[in-house]
Amino acid sequence: MRDWLHQTLHWSERKATRAAHKLPKDWECQTEKSFFRMAHDIKEHDIPAELQVNTDQSQGVFAQGCNFTWAQTGSKQVPVIGAEEKRAMTIVASVSASGVLLPWQAIYEGKTARSLPKKSAKNYKDAEAVGIQFEWSGNGSYWSTHKTMHELVDKIIAPYFDGQKEKLGLPLAQKSIWQIDVWSVHRSQEFRTWMKEHHPNIIVHFVPAGCTGVFQPCDVGIQRIMKHSLKRSCHRDIVDEVLGQLNAEKEVVIDKTIGVLRDRTPTWLLEAYTTLKLSRRSVDYYPSQLNNYSQICRLSKCAPPVHSISRIPA
Repeated sequence: MRDWLHQTLHWSERKATRAAHKLPKDWECQTEKSFFRMAHDIKEHDIPAELQVNTDQSQGVFAQGCNFTWAQTGSKQVPVIGAEEKRAMTIVASVSASGVLLPWQAIYEGKTARSLPKKSAKNYKDAEAVGIQFEWSGNGSYWSTHKTMHELVDKIIAPYFDGQKEKLGLPLAQKSIWQIDVWSVHRSQEFRTWMKEHHPNIIVHFVPAGCTGVFQPCDVGIQRIMKHSLKRSCHRDIVDEVLGQLNAEKEVVIDKTIGVLRDRTPTWLLEAYTTLKLSRRSVDYYPSQLNNYSQICRLSKCAPPVHSISRIPA
């Protein structure tokens, strides 16, 4: 079959193509300024690594597809069926500079709790037990909103900071750093005002626009493993479903209804979280990324590593 596709149709196995992300022309200047802003706050407020957290959100597609297909040899644009799947959730990942992976926040499209996976879904209780939060967006999108951001801070970020302060013997008034995307909801006056009123000891830093691929630890390291784990879990469920129907000598029909797929996500999220925790990837990655900030921003000659700055008394 492969020979026939190659020789007769002149097709070859190709990977789906899409426009490449482009860094801003002044990305080095932007990240350099961001680096020094963080360094200043770390030194002036004597902020330890345990109180520095980076957060990033990512799409988690319900029906995971393959990035490969057969297409005309030499073709420049290669579409893949299912690659534009829109039924998804948002997974908000957070990791501290000391290497602690915080629980996920999973956001689902909808206006009520009925939009969430059923509490009877497999591994739902186990996912909640490790701190994973299931939230509905309150609108027709699954992306973060003011509502979900408030819940993220109140249920995950602030409790983590308070717990670390108690562990380190620091007062609750101790400052901490929270680095997030410079996204419309995040940078809005409404959200920044809410943060100042309800969490005045959390200093918010923004990753420069278009620079997440070079200046955001969660985007560079954590999410790649997380997404790979999600895809593996999804594919395993499909294989189990197909094998079950074959063994029962039934017609093979893959259930793609939103309710069934959504109820599988607690298991996917739990497995991804457990995979990262057990692999200690979160522990190993973030400190090395912070140490490399100076290289990323071309600052090796004038800026010390962030971890050393955090040890300089204010």
